Amino acid sequence: MVTEATMDRAVLQRKAWDAAASVPDPEVPCVTVADLGILRSVEIDDKGAAIAQVTPTYSGCPATLAIELSVETALRQAGFEARVERVMSPAWTTEWIGEAAREKLREYGIAPPVQASGAIRALFGETEVACPRCGSTDTARISEFGSTPCKAHYRCEACLEPFDYFKCI
Repeated sequence: MVTEATMDRAVLQRKAWDAAASVPDPEVPCVTVADLGILRSVEIDDKGAAIAQVTPTYSGCPATLAIELSVETALRQAGFEARVERVMSPAWTTEWIGEAAREKLREYGIAPPVQASGAIRALFGETEVACPRCGSTDTARISEFGSTPCKAHYRCEACLEPFDYFKCI
């Protein structure tokens, strides 16, 4: 049975989700924490406080604290008492990046991850990466690490442009 209290709670939960979901990733500002799947959930507790659950892209991600603080700030600015919980299991995977977010990455000049892999050497495996500018797959990895640890640096052999590739995890 849907009551006025549950309707109000649902409205509050949607408002809290929308506030938290609008937070841009500090290292890749063309996508939000929701786009990347880092924002796992936002619940409203019995006292009306918003509790957001966040999973970092990997346990050593230097942006984790900045993301958590930004989500908490967004919730507080939306009028909520707020708490952010770090959730490490299940571990984040690039499979959580939606198709719209992959397109945002491409438009920003970052090649999105091409496939998820459970392989031990997934971060260092050979992958056919398409250039986000011209679409050519005639690309070469220049460095295993790009502008952030979760990206590798590539060069397109067709258009000669350098670009980052968001590694598959």
